[in-house]
Amino acid sequence: MVKIGIVGGTGYTGVELLRILASHPAADVRAITSRGDAGTRVIDMFASLRGKYDRLAFTAPDATDLTACDVVFFATPHGVAMAQARALVAAGVKIIDLAADFRIKDPALFEQWYKLPHACPDLLAEAVYGLPEFHRDAIRKARIVGNPGCYPTSIQLGFVPLLEAGIVDARHLIADCKSGASGAGRKAEVGLLLAEASDNFKAYGMAGHRHHPETVQELVRHSKTPVELVFTPHLLPMIRGIHSTLYARLTRTDVDLQALFAARYAGEPFVDVMPPGSTPDTRSVRASNVARLAVHRPGNGDTVTVLVVEDNLVKGAAGQAVQNMNLMFGLPETAGLTTAPVLP
Repeated sequence: MVKIGIVGGTGYTGVELLRILASHPAADVRAITSRGDAGTRVIDMFASLRGKYDRLAFTAPDATDLTACDVVFFATPHGVAMAQARALVAAGVKIIDLAADFRIKDPALFEQWYKLPHACPDLLAEAVYGLPEFHRDAIRKARIVGNPGCYPTSIQLGFVPLLEAGIVDARHLIADCKSGASGAGRKAEVGLLLAEASDNFKAYGMAGHRHHPETVQELVRHSKTPVELVFTPHLLPMIRGIHSTLYARLTRTDVDLQALFAARYAGEPFVDVMPPGSTPDTRSVRASNVARLAVHRPGNGDTVTVLVVEDNLVKGAAGQAVQNMNLMFGLPETAGLTTAPVLP
């Protein structure tokens, strides 16, 4: 059994981790922390977990011995994981951070976007970016994994096969992305109130979104030429789900795009390349770790359009984190993650 600690377990990604780990055959959740809710039983906050964690209670971070764990998930705001990483790694504990502390490799770029100096740039240098479809072998050997953002996961899954094949103009990539309100976290904010977000649709982050530098950093790894990305996020009036519509200009039009994507993701347990002409919808992945995508070439012209859907709390966060844990501990990659999507 893998002894698990979760730091910051009262948010949406925290409770999603608990939900997934409850059915994981090798997971033993030993500790879950919360500064504001220490002493509260998990099931008193999340009745959905009754019968799963009846004896587990939130504890104060300072009173919790996380060094007794094999792995610690950080489902916290940015800055928390890097403050505790050095002591945990020194004690032999592996770290999976669901925030951004270990995603951006350049400390100066991290500080520019997150307004915090990086507390442990040496550990940042060794951290592995946790998108298994592209970094599986490195994740297996990692002590620290920076779990990808939800938007970057969908964008990379859609663009990387095209960049690897060198058949698109990497300087003109467009990502038109939409997310449900849970992507903003479990917090009180006027723009996320039912009366504000419901029956409404809007773009945000037009001056720059924090997921942009992370996404470009990773796309560059797969491109033979410099990458320029226009990324526009939108808030959808729903709880879960991401729908990314990706556009690129083809530099070659003699490639079978369907075959390219099918070959690239052959054998990937959590990427479903749909048949030609498909339009995947967000409810087809709700509460699952599967990303579904479809590739189109409108009018047989020089533009390729890739549609990608995922659950932002699962493949976009907690599910991918468990997928990474499985790799880090030599477990079957699909362990705890084979639940079918919820419909309707």
